[in-house]
Order: sequence, then structure tokens, then C-alpha cells
Amino acid sequence: MTAAADDQPVAAEQRASGSSFYLAMRIMPKPQREAMYEIYSFCRRVDDVADDGGPRDARLKQLQRWRADIDALYAGKAPAHLRGLARAVRGFGLKREDFFAVIDGMEMDVVADIRAPDFVTFDLYCDRVACAVGRLSVRVFGMEQEAGLALAHHLGRALQMTNILRDLDEDAAIGRLYLPHEALGEAGIASDDPAAVLASPAINRACAMIAARAERHFAEADAIMAMSPHRAVRAPRIMATAYRLMFNRMKARGWQAPRQRVRVSRLQFLWIFLRYAIL
Repeated sequence: MTAAADDQPVAAEQRASGSSFYLAMRIMPKPQREAMYEIYSFCRRVDDVADDGGPRDARLKQLQRWRADIDALYAGKAPAHLRGLARAVRGFGLKREDFFAVIDGMEMDVVADIRAPDFVTFDLYCDRVACAVGRLSVRVFGMEQEAGLALAHHLGRALQMTNILRDLDEDAAIGRLYLPHEALGEAGIASDDPAAVLASPAINRACAMIAARAERHFAEADAIMAMSPHRAVRAPRIMATAYRLMFNRMKARGWQAPRQRVRVSRLQFLWIFLRYAIL
């Protein structure tokens, strides 16, 4: 094995160490932990392509190279930078279509800035950029297949909707608006211009419709985790609890401008970690 290949697990962990959920990954046994680092590293690198802001054609070519690299990995010819991910694929039976779904989700952001998509497109986007990651992760967690897929479906959507509601201003600053046009229409907002939408007095009503959907997905995810072996759902419980805390604070704050950024403090996250990882 080359020195570059030897460095792959270290590089993957370094990228994962920037995640809010690095501690949740750290509590897993080594094979699972390293697989999660590789999944996170893949997602981070593909997401960087979508958000870099360079020429769209160049970014689309980069995403196509990622598809070719994943194809090569599954053909037994993994490029050096994906050898660690190849071990995770072999060890946990990760599906090629889930990696492709993540890339497809990032491509949705590259082809054009998403602005007020319909609910079908909104749901597809959530499935690709979040639930597909969940489908990869639950295999590493060791969940039973049916429960794992259901958890990926519901928790992925809950987390992504929370991200969308949290990042309204950051997304608008780069020309994106993920709130579905049906929710805007029901709130009486006719524009799809990000700045105009976020300045509307009716923004709370539009966001509340998405929040209600997220609430249902959080509840479904909680029910699935309650019925699953504790060890298999420690990491997703930590993620779900931290996000639910942030979600509840946003609901209490509302989405009317000015929107103060909502965060989970380091101390609060440590308590959540201790609660589900140790206590």
C-alpha cells in the first residue's frame, strides 16, 4: 500500500473532526467509526463542489468525475483517494445508488440555484442530500434493514428541513431559497426572490408549514429508535436530540426578520452525548 493510501483514514478522520457529530462517531467500534469517517469525508468533499461557487460547468464536470470514481470503486478499481471508502463499502455492504443519490442532490444545487421548488422537488432534494446519507449510515450502525431504511427516511428529512429553516439567510445570500412554492403560496407570498420572501411579514406562516412536516418526521424517527437496540441507535439519537433542541428553539423564536442564529452550545451537546453514549 502506498503512503497516500496509508494516509486515507487519517485524512477522513480529520475532515470528520470538523463535524458537530464527531463525538457521536467516536463512540463506535473502530470498523464502524472509520466507515463513518469515510462516508462523512465523501459527503463533505462532494458538498464542497456544490458550494464552491466556481463556474457551473466546471463543477458539473467535478461531480461527473465523482460518479466515475464511485463506478471504479464498485468495479474493484478504487482510485487511491477512495481506498478507505472502498473498505467501508466492502465491510458494510454500502449501496452504490446511495452514493449516486448524494451526488445527484449536490448537482441539483449546481445546475441552477434552487428557488421555491415544488414539494415534489423539495422532497427529492431532502432524500438525496440527507436520507441517502442516512441509508449509508444505518448499515454501518448495524440496524435491521426495514427499521434502518425507515429511520433514514424520517430522520434524514427532519434534519434537512431543520437545516433549511436554520440557514434561510445564508442560503438567500447565495441566491437560494429552498422553501416550497406551495408553502409560500398558502402564506400569501407571490415572490420567489430570496430577499423579498425573507422580508415578508408572512414568512412565519410559510416556515411553520415546513416545521410541521419536520415535527412529524422527528416523531416517526423517535418511535423507530425507541423500538431498536440501544447500541445501534446511540449515534442517531445524539444527532436527533441535538437537532430537535435547535428546531424547538427556532420554533419558539419564529422566522420573522431579524432571525438570530440558533445553535446548540458545546455544553448542551456534551450533555446530550453523555446521556446517550454513556448514561
